[in-house]
Amino acid sequence: MTSTKRTLAEVEAEIASVKAQLESCRGSETEVYARIVGYYRAVRNWNKGKRDEFNHRKLFEVKETEEACVKEEMPAQKSLTLTKEEVKSETLVSAETDDWHYELFTRPGCPHCPPVQDFITNSELEGKSINVDTDEGMNLAAERGVFSTPTVIFYNSNGASLARAHTVDELLSLVKTQSTKCRMAQIA
Repeated sequence: MTSTKRTLAEVEAEIASVKAQLESCRGSETEVYARIVGYYRAVRNWNKGKRDEFNHRKLFEVKETEEACVKEEMPAQKSLTLTKEEVKSETLVSAETDDWHYELFTRPGCPHCPPVQDFITNSELEGKSINVDTDEGMNLAAERGVFSTPTVIFYNSNGASLARAHTVDELLSLVKTQSTKCRMAQIA
């Protein structure tokens, strides 16, 4: 095998040729939208500081093993999930809500979704989880007016939307509201 040695002038000529080719490349500019302070806006319209911050952002996806580690390290998050026995005692599934079912809208990288998902799956309600990162999930979310994850929509047996919740606290509030309604109905 023989290797040919190139002169410095040949290398510089090749570099100049490649640079000329790069300058003549044409394409269409891509518009990138991202969330900034509560709403979506084109990144090219952001100020210099926000654009620099955007370039340093990292996307992540929470994996099951990582979720378990996070829950073990954060005892406050552990207390947000209820066991099936606790849910029964709180009467989320009461006489008035026996026919309720739910749709839970989530995303794989959503840091707020796991506690809500744990809570709702530990309830005695029937329902399904919908990933909004899929085309089908995004279409269903748009149809239902879901703008953030997690969102839980409760329906009755007729398919009428009864309530929405976005956090475990809202779900707990809903539990207490339904328990109170049930007790009031028993008193009357």
